[in-house]
Amino acid sequence: MRLARPLSLFVCSFCLLALPAAAWAQSEPGAATRPALTGMTLKGAPKNESHARSPSPPTPLPHAGEGSEVSRGPTFTLSEAEAIRMGLARSDLNALEQSLRQGAQADLLAAGQGPNPVLSYSRERAGDAAGTVEQGLMLSQTFDLAGRRGLQRQAAQRRLDAVDAERHVRMTERASEIRRQFHAALYRQAVSEATQAWEQEFARIEALVDKLVRAGQASAFDRQRLALERAASQARLASERAELERTRARLAQLLETPALPALTGELLPPWADLEQALLQLEHNPTLLALARRAEAAEFEQSAAARGWLPEVNLGVGQRWTRSATERHQGLSVALSVPLPLHDRQQAAQQRAGAEAMRWRAEHRLAHSKASSELRSLHRQTEQLRSAALQFRAQATQPLPRLLRVAELAYQGGESSLLELLDVHRSALETHINGLALEHRAREVHIDYEQTKGSTE
Repeated sequence: MRLARPLSLFVCSFCLLALPAAAWAQSEPGAATRPALTGMTLKGAPKNESHARSPSPPTPLPHAGEGSEVSRGPTFTLSEAEAIRMGLARSDLNALEQSLRQGAQADLLAAGQGPNPVLSYSRERAGDAAGTVEQGLMLSQTFDLAGRRGLQRQAAQRRLDAVDAERHVRMTERASEIRRQFHAALYRQAVSEATQAWEQEFARIEALVDKLVRAGQASAFDRQRLALERAASQARLASERAELERTRARLAQLLETPALPALTGELLPPWADLEQALLQLEHNPTLLALARRAEAAEFEQSAAARGWLPEVNLGVGQRWTRSATERHQGLSVALSVPLPLHDRQQAAQQRAGAEAMRWRAEHRLAHSKASSELRSLHRQTEQLRSAALQFRAQATQPLPRLLRVAELAYQGGESSLLELLDVHRSALETHINGLALEHRAREVHIDYEQTKGSTE
């Protein structure tokens, strides 16, 4: 520390710094009340300010979702809602869902179709001397007097409804996967922006150190130490950008798009209404699918319970008899009814009853689990959200002022360059910790939305 310097040097330096700092503060209305995490768009620092009267104020760290020089490319941005829309509109997913639904529709069509009528012809020749020949033509049809076919059709309709609900479950899971990857990329984008802002600060600090070295107020060691620190910051920035590109590539694969624009959005999740979510829990697609499966099994059980009333086969036709001396013809009627003495569909009824019991039990368990998960996830989301807001207010808002004080102290000889660099590193880590806390709150909120069954 250079404590032996004249007091006049410190007073002059302070005056030189106060004017640009005040102008910078006036250029940002609401800077005192705005959360530090909301930041501003990154701006490149001057390459060389060795002849400037005083260094410019520190660049505020950018907030998640705001544009920066990290994401160069198209001018338009991609929001979470648009990403979900693109991901759910993929042609291969639609083809898969259509194939599953068409299979259930085929079962519904088959359940509603009755047996085909049967046309039969018979011809018999008697072995008598007259050469008698008997011929018959008959049309027969089986009739369901018990109404089992109607119950089976309703069961098939419930299974189709279950397939639709299960499709919604898969869409919800897909939307949650897209949300997670979107906010992972948004978090990495914010970290890259903050790291780039930190790296750009070195150009301004370098100008300050050069000025002090030429004036004999700092040693050459400060210049060498700053060069090492800047090289480390550039390596960290390259690492963060590589991680950002990896997460963006994963998101692009989910959306089936070759390139992504800059992402826009808010890491911190919104407030969630637990009571409304609990009231709408019965409309959860997972619970709906289980309920429809249970209803289908109950219809199957009702149809099997009517096994005591068999199907009736009725036939109507014409019969002819011809011999060498005479010819006869007349109406022919046939009726056949199986006697339900042994098989009255007892096994099918028991099987369907067991299926209905199974689906109802799974529905109750899933409902209890979903209700508990909603409450716990809502509580965790709100706690993390409150912690993130408190951290933003207490830890990140004072960062710009802390950086200004540290630079004034270094220029006035009250601290060393190592202490100044330590303050800048701490500011970066504090900002990234705030982003990580918001990202964690968002991840829990995504689980909450998936439990609700929301794709929006």
